[in-house]
Amino acid sequence: MGGKSVATTKGGLVVRWRRVGATVACGVAAGAFAFGAGLGCGGGDPPAPSPADRLSLDRLAGQRIVIGFEGVAVPTAVRRAIRQGRVAGVILFAGNFPDRASGRRLIRELQAIPRPPGLGAPLLTMVDQEGGLVKRIGGAPTASAREMGDRGAAFSREQGRSAAANLRDVGANVNLAPVLDVARPGGTIAETDRGFGVTPGGVAATAVPFAEGLRQGGVAATAKHFPGLGSARVNTDFAVQRIDLSRAELRRIDEAPYRDFVAAGGEMVMLSMAIYPALSPRPAAFARQIAGVELRERLGFRGVSITDALNAVAARDFGGPARSGLAAARAGVDLLLFTDHGAGARAQRALLRHLRSGSLARAGAEASADRVLRLRRQLGG
Repeated sequence: MGGKSVATTKGGLVVRWRRVGATVACGVAAGAFAFGAGLGCGGGDPPAPSPADRLSLDRLAGQRIVIGFEGVAVPTAVRRAIRQGRVAGVILFAGNFPDRASGRRLIRELQAIPRPPGLGAPLLTMVDQEGGLVKRIGGAPTASAREMGDRGAAFSREQGRSAAANLRDVGANVNLAPVLDVARPGGTIAETDRGFGVTPGGVAATAVPFAEGLRQGGVAATAKHFPGLGSARVNTDFAVQRIDLSRAELRRIDEAPYRDFVAAGGEMVMLSMAIYPALSPRPAAFARQIAGVELRERLGFRGVSITDALNAVAARDFGGPARSGLAAARAGVDLLLFTDHGAGARAQRALLRHLRSGSLARAGAEASADRVLRLRRQLGG
C-alpha cells in the first residue's frame, strides 16, 4: 500500500500510524512510536529532554518492572511499590476480573495510588486479550487470530477496535496482542488457533490491522513472541523450547511480520523465552543479539520491548527472578514481566544493586525508562 498517514483521536489521545509497506522516514523512526513519542531525526526540532535523567537509581530500576497479583484487592506490598516508584505497570488475569465491575474498580484503585514526582503518568495496565482461547475478560475480540486471518484485514481491524473499547471500558491500556508468530504446521501456535496465518504475508496483512484497530481505540498493541514462536511444539510457559531454524530462515519468515508491525508504528514487542541457537545460546529475552541487534538494529524498532513471563518454566530453567531480570536488562529489554509481585520486587532490588555498583550502566537504564515513561504519558486520556 501507499505511505498515507492517518490520525484519529480517542479520549484525547492523538493516534498516528502508517500503512504496512509504507516507506517510513528516518529509517522507520518517524512511525515507530504509534502514540507520537517525538523521536526526532536529523534537522527539525531537537530531541525532548530525558524524563529519566532525574530519577533516583531505585526508581530507575522500578521503571523496568511489571508485576501481577491475585484477586481484586491491591496487596499492601504492591501499593507500597507503586507509591515508591518501583513499578511501571501491572499485568491482570482472569482472576482479577471475577466480573467487570470488580475489575474496573481494581484498575481505578491502582491508577489512583499516588506516585513520586515525574512518575505520575498512568501505570501500564496490561491484559492478554488475543481472542479465541486467550482472553482474560469477556467480550471482544470475539474471533480467534486464525478466524481473523481467514476473514481478512477489515474484519481484523474492526476486531481490534472492539477489543480496545472493551479494554478501555475496564481501564486497561495495553493489550499483550497480537501474536505475530507464523503458524507453522505442528506448532503450538497453529494448534491453538493463535496464529493469523501460515505465511509471513498472511500474518502481517491481518495482524497489523488488528494492532491498528487497538491503537485507534487508545490501547497499545504488543507484537509477540519475537523473533517468532511459530515452530515451537510446546508453549514456553510449560517447557524449554529450542527453535532450530537457520538465521536466514528466521529473518526471512519468522521476523518478517515484525518488520511490518514496526513500519506501521507498533508500540510494544514481546521477546520470546525460546532459545534460537542460530542467533544465541540464550533465550531470546536474555540475548542482546536478538533484543538489540535483530529487533532494534535490523528492524529499527524504537518502541518498548518487554519479556514474556519471567516466572515461566523456560525462564525458571535459566535462573530465579534476580538472575533472569538482570539478564533481560543487560540484553536491552525495557520491561521485565513477572506475574508474581514478590518476584518482581526481587528483580527490582537486583537491578538497583547492579546500578549502584556500576555493573549495570545507568545510560541503558535511562534509555529504557525514557521509552516506558513516554508510552505511559501517551496512554493517559
